[in-house]
Amino acid sequence: MTRNSFLDDVRFSQDEMRRYSRHFVLPTIGIDGQKKLKSSSALIVGVGGLGSAAAMTLAATGIGKLGIIDDDDVDLSNLQRQLLYTASDVGKPKTTIAEKRLREINPEISVETYHDRLTSKNALAILPPYDVVIDASDNLPTRYLVNDACVMTGKPDVYGAVYQLEGQAAIFFSRNGPCYRCLFPDPPPPESVQSCAESGVLGMLPTIIGNIQAVEAVKLIVGFGSSLVGRLILFDAAAMDFRELKVNKIGSCPVCGDQPSIRALIDYEEFCGSKRMETEGRAKPSFKISVQELKQRLDKGEMLTLLDVREPFEFDLVHLNARLIPLETLPNRLNELSREHEIIVYCHTGARSYSAVEFMRTNGFTNVKNLTGGIEAWAREIDPTMIRY
Repeated sequence: MTRNSFLDDVRFSQDEMRRYSRHFVLPTIGIDGQKKLKSSSALIVGVGGLGSAAAMTLAATGIGKLGIIDDDDVDLSNLQRQLLYTASDVGKPKTTIAEKRLREINPEISVETYHDRLTSKNALAILPPYDVVIDASDNLPTRYLVNDACVMTGKPDVYGAVYQLEGQAAIFFSRNGPCYRCLFPDPPPPESVQSCAESGVLGMLPTIIGNIQAVEAVKLIVGFGSSLVGRLILFDAAAMDFRELKVNKIGSCPVCGDQPSIRALIDYEEFCGSKRMETEGRAKPSFKISVQELKQRLDKGEMLTLLDVREPFEFDLVHLNARLIPLETLPNRLNELSREHEIIVYCHTGARSYSAVEFMRTNGFTNVKNLTGGIEAWAREIDPTMIRY
């Protein structure tokens, strides 16, 4: 059966005729384009800020099937940017709430949910039925996993990422252009990567980037316009500025290159160094301290120096009885700290303080520890009256 004869068999209900009427009269989509959407599918990896926006837009647009995979529950801190959820959803699985909301947006579409993490074990079973994969994840191991799985299954990877006031979007499609590894061959050191909770993000930013991802998915499916294959869009919300970088396919790429060395999915936590951080943490237990242990020692009146390596505005928001030296200024201010005293370093969730402890130890501070989980863990487990952000 040819593509055109297949589209001839696609029918719209009366409700759909009204729902998609603005697309029917839009020359770039029209009836045939809407039929392509109805007969197509997209998998959204992660229904956080990016995934919420992409899922809602694609559901309203009339894509035939949406797959959503996420293993998280809704948290109160999500509601600032993840528009699929409300306060009454806190504590419930994101996939359960997302499916309900997407069906309310458009009862005509099919929604498949996977309350799970995308892993090397399940990715090649989940991806094949979908025409487009939208990477709305928030961590490096999953981004590399999505990329490699898309290369191996021949799927386009519609990529998006946000950080503070900046966002990125691209399409990595090895059939027609580069893959994610062509742009980022190696992951950065894990201790240098900050999460959304650590760095913050403007609430509207994921919606902007997520909608760009949705637009690119629709363009791929319908077949119009100039796609972001081979192009990386950089958005700066502070300057309201869009820039573009050309991304070239690399012949030596280990996944999509001329002679790929990676032909099966690997351990991406290991590849990105996450397991190394955990292993090093287990190997050096004296270099870290839990919030419970710190509380016990403070209650005993032990003389400890608390060092806060967050930014001043974070310190003003909430802090312990600590000395503030932001991480980026620490190299020039080590002389303000005594090597004789035991120092407990903390930040928001533990990433910046981990880097600080490693740096201090290489500079002669042998009695320094990282507060596991940071002030977020302290507020959650020790003092629930403290402000959390």
